[in-house]
Amino acid sequence: MNTNKTLSLAIMSGKGGVGKTNIVLNLGYALQQAAATAILMDCDLGLANLDVLLGISPEKNLHDLLQTGVSAEDVVVSIEPGFDMLPATSGVPELVEMDEDIQDILFKKLITIAGRYDYLMLDLGAGISPTVLSLASLSQLRIVVVTPEPTSLTDSYAMIKVLTTQYDIKDYLVVVNQALSAQEANQTFDRLSAACKNFLNIELRNLGFVHQDSTLVESVRRQTPLMKYAPKAPASKDIRAIARKIMRYREDNIERISGRPILKNFPS
Repeated sequence: MNTNKTLSLAIMSGKGGVGKTNIVLNLGYALQQAAATAILMDCDLGLANLDVLLGISPEKNLHDLLQTGVSAEDVVVSIEPGFDMLPATSGVPELVEMDEDIQDILFKKLITIAGRYDYLMLDLGAGISPTVLSLASLSQLRIVVVTPEPTSLTDSYAMIKVLTTQYDIKDYLVVVNQALSAQEANQTFDRLSAACKNFLNIELRNLGFVHQDSTLVESVRRQTPLMKYAPKAPASKDIRAIARKIMRYREDNIERISGRPILKNFPS
């Protein structure tokens, strides 16, 4: 049970290439810098790349966690004090399409440590694979990362539609990434929001946006998270603003979070 008031966040996107993993990683840094604790689980189980962004080579990963005798503590990698991660691996078929037995093994081991943190952040793979949909449906909150590109909006709408119609999930927060301006970000959110309202009868919530920022590209090349490489960059400021909103949500809903399983969505 969620004895330590842990809020689980599934961060997802309809398509790849929208900068989702960078958002997740730097959001974790922003939470840690605001004195919160977080553990980040790389759930892009087919093409893991969080370790690449950090420039590290973990000794163990989620595949090892499936082995008898390997605990979550054996796999956890410390990024900063109060900010840890569970790395994934690439090209392991049983992880890409996790069946219920594999999920059960992972979750039972994960829950042994997740309650120590304020936030459990799941960096999901792009698209609508069964594993992505399952993890998204089990999380308490879902953050959808989109860009102003039409294909990103189309694919994100399709993902939201599947989760809404097949899993009866109706609450989503949206982050617009790579926006040239606040106006472009608001227009992007409005287009997706209008489609979801008209065709799915659900209201999306705007969590904020992140400017298109060349400094972020350079931080990726240097394998140094933006929040450390350029903390005063426009994108860094945007991510801190998003982190503050997430922290405020947790504070406002702490009674709802307390006592609930960490991996279970709130009733709509």
